Amino acid sequence: MTSSRLLVAGAVLLATTLTSPCEGRAQVAAPRRPSIDTIPRPAANPADVATPDAILKALYDVISGPAGAKRDWNRFRSIMLPNARLIPTRPMPNGGASAAVWSADDYSSAAGASLEASGFFEREISRKTEAYGNIMHVFSTYESRRTADLSEKPFARGINSIQLLKDGNRWWVVSIFWDAERPGNEIPAQYLPR
Repeated sequence: MTSSRLLVAGAVLLATTLTSPCEGRAQVAAPRRPSIDTIPRPAANPADVATPDAILKALYDVISGPAGAKRDWNRFRSIMLPNARLIPTRPMPNGGASAAVWSADDYSSAAGASLEASGFFEREISRKTEAYGNIMHVFSTYESRRTADLSEKPFARGINSIQLLKDGNRWWVVSIFWDAERPGNEIPAQYLPR
């Protein structure tokens, strides 16, 4: 193929993948996926999804509980966008990190038994929020204990990076991406309670 034919073929391919110019930037068409309105999911308690504060409270409440207590995984799924992702990070020996990408069902399968067996209480201790239109990003600093006793020393702390969406009627958790505090990865003062 000559270089001019390659150029034309590339231009045709580009033209067929563009959806619209946005401030001079081309956007590639996203693959067709089911609308959030067509994927079955448990009905949410309206109080859980009415505000960003409410959905974050529901998120921490639903994963927390004493040893032996079943978690309400339908409530958990009801606050999550059907295609929501939960992404825990793990430190690597080279100083970087790896990440697993889970659905809400993957998370409940992977973590549920452990949370229920040993007791797990996670609470938010600080929050930084940025919002624009119908989207919100929350840096939610957490601490985790085995019991609800706040005098117990937390066994873990870290930051949940949570993305929220308002669809006009309610809030949804779109994703939760988190990293735990550890030596060399201390939580900066700006993300701790003042």
